[in-house]
Amino acid sequence: MLYAILCYNDEAVVGAWTEEEDKKVMDDLLAVQKPRIENGTLGPVARLLPTTSATTLRKTAGEPMVLDGPFAETKEQFLGFYVVEGESLEEVVGFVRDLAEANPGTGSYEIRPVSFYAPGTLSG
Repeated sequence: MLYAILCYNDEAVVGAWTEEEDKKVMDDLLAVQKPRIENGTLGPVARLLPTTSATTLRKTAGEPMVLDGPFAETKEQFLGFYVVEGESLEEVVGFVRDLAEANPGTGSYEIRPVSFYAPGTLSG
């Protein structure tokens, strides 16, 4: 089964990392990802740019509105995601625990099963 792992954190904290701190985090995360890269169970991984670069299309009863930035104000922002293939939720939770350990500070990871409406590169 495919799972999406949605990564949330305070982008002000992450954005304040020095270039060296950021590189260390990325290297530590790559070390966690490497076994899944090698066995073909890691799909797309994306790090999103800050919410200040976002555009939101808000659907209302009338014509949709296009807004600068995120629509919701939250303490944690959606900063990126992984798509992984796993035999069970427990297996994926173990992977996410390793990601959380490699990533300094606080934050949260939302894990959701994925269903494709069209053929993709990983089985669904």
